[in-house]
Amino acid sequence: MSDQPDYQALAEQIRVFAQDLGFQQLGISAPDIGEHEQWLQRWLDAGYQGEMEWMASHGSKRTRPPELVPGTQRVISVRMDYLPADAAMARRLASPDTAYISRYALGRDYHKLIRRRLQQLADRIQELIGPFGYRAFVDSAPVMERALASRSGLGWIGKNPMLINRRAGSYFFLGELYTDLPLPTDSPQQTEHCGKCTACLERCPTDAFVGPHVLDARRCISYLTIELKGAIPENLRAAMGNRVFGCDDCQLVCPWNRFAKPTGEPDFSPRHQLDQADLVELFSWDEATFLQRTEGSPIRRIGHERWLRNLAVGLGNATTSIPVVEALKRRRADTSELVREHVRWALEQHGAS
Repeated sequence: MSDQPDYQALAEQIRVFAQDLGFQQLGISAPDIGEHEQWLQRWLDAGYQGEMEWMASHGSKRTRPPELVPGTQRVISVRMDYLPADAAMARRLASPDTAYISRYALGRDYHKLIRRRLQQLADRIQELIGPFGYRAFVDSAPVMERALASRSGLGWIGKNPMLINRRAGSYFFLGELYTDLPLPTDSPQQTEHCGKCTACLERCPTDAFVGPHVLDARRCISYLTIELKGAIPENLRAAMGNRVFGCDDCQLVCPWNRFAKPTGEPDFSPRHQLDQADLVELFSWDEATFLQRTEGSPIRRIGHERWLRNLAVGLGNATTSIPVVEALKRRRADTSELVREHVRWALEQHGAS
């Protein structure tokens, strides 16, 4: 084994390994996010992160990879498609009595699957060249994953501001390997291809976009249903419709997502029929049922209390019917004041108490 690998050949072999492991694309960048560091600071200074205090934690470790993992010379970014074959997003959103769950969350938790694949990728590299320095990340540490992915040529950051790929849209997960290998880098995405399109900005149900590329998370349904720990602001509840975990609207209307490809990963297929579940049915789950049905799912992280909070809002926006009103009434005496308050609001929407 040579002391100095042929890094160009190694980079090409790493791409082959990545494809074998189910990643749709791999890019390599220097550990530098350029102007994105200033963009993040302006966003934080405006307070758009809401209760996500962790976005401001760790200082410059988030924006400068070598400070987080000393010795980092390159970042290997990978993407993996997650859209189920029959996503039926528009149809579900148009059915007010059906719960809408963001399509990324219908299957098993992506963190473990992608982290395992990244570890397998590192193992294969190690088999080829011997020990090397690396650390894997999957939305689990202070990492500017979209900025790094755009710097590695995997796409551009859209106005929504998702990472968009010309051949695959934006329905994919990202993962990273910080490494000390001086691999040749890929050309960054130099231009965005959104043009004059503003469909994502106009479609947002809660008007969460301050402008192109700038999201006020405090108004975003994904933030409200997943990150926010307390009460959902009353003035935003009606606009949430039946969206009870996350939101896909700004991706749904993106023209580039006509190129999105269905996932080939069985783990990302919908479980427990969550892609077509009834709001009343989900609202009937006790905590034991919630924990059992969300085992291995990203939904579990919000806990049963916030799950009921979100569903109460969905039921408040549902078609007025005896099953809906009765389901809400059964939760009027819930042990959680957070749930009780949202139930009271929901009943008011149906003219009940």
